[in-house]
Amino acid sequence: MTEPTHRALRSAWSTAWSSWRSTPAVASLADGLAEALGGSLCTVCRRWQGRAICADCLARFGAPRLRCARCAIGLPSAWAGFESKLSSPTPVPVPVPVPVPSRVNRPLLCGACVLLPPPQVAAVAAFDYVYPWAGLLGRFKFQGGVDLAGPLARALAGAVERAPGLPAVDLVLPVPLAAERLRERGYNQAWELARQVARRRGLRADATLIERVRNTAHQLALPRAERAANVHAAFVLGPRGQARVAGRRVVLVDDVMTTGATLAEAARVLLRGGAAEVQCWVVARTPLDDEATTGHTARG
Repeated sequence: MTEPTHRALRSAWSTAWSSWRSTPAVASLADGLAEALGGSLCTVCRRWQGRAICADCLARFGAPRLRCARCAIGLPSAWAGFESKLSSPTPVPVPVPVPVPSRVNRPLLCGACVLLPPPQVAAVAAFDYVYPWAGLLGRFKFQGGVDLAGPLARALAGAVERAPGLPAVDLVLPVPLAAERLRERGYNQAWELARQVARRRGLRADATLIERVRNTAHQLALPRAERAANVHAAFVLGPRGQARVAGRRVVLVDDVMTTGATLAEAARVLLRGGAAEVQCWVVARTPLDDEATTGHTARG
């Protein structure tokens, strides 16, 4: 066998193995076996640990932080005691976030959510969209890294557990992909997260109710002013979906919230279809100080 032929066969085998290894069922099985057999390499520090994201890396890069209860944008930790000092909402110019207590468990809201509330009643994020989470989510979403769904879903479920005063939930839905993109990617990363978070929370999940009918451009490639228009009318809720969500408290799960435009559009569709209320749960939230490069607004 000639060297070029050998290299071609080796490359083909490597590609086939990576493709098979990254399918959802195999990735989930491999992740479970790794933990059952005593651990795996931490995907962040690459040390052999008990889980795919080790406790040291979670403590170093993923410590819980104070967030707006409505859009999950990070807030200064110094505001943690402000809810006991303020007696009424005090709107300020957007996008400056300020702590504002609400009537239920007095969660903090940013100024943008006070002035123009998003359609969701609550939002939860496990991390800021920074190192190492930005890289891990890129691998999870674009490079077949379905093996990361387990540890990322575990982190998101933990953030939900810690969120103060979070309303009760009846149904968990993923933000859907358009059919063309689903065929291209082979899986919906939001569904891989949603089904595992739902299982950990003892909730029902369904990936068939809300549909994406337009294959929109990637939001990251667009400036802030174009993102809401890009996803306008991108989602539909058919008669079966309307019957299932009617009167129910629904959660939308996605990997990242940047401006919030995609989640807000999907939430509006669910509310128009009869959902009682909608929450948004994401693994990562783009920080406010990234506005210059990502076009962030607290409400999309």
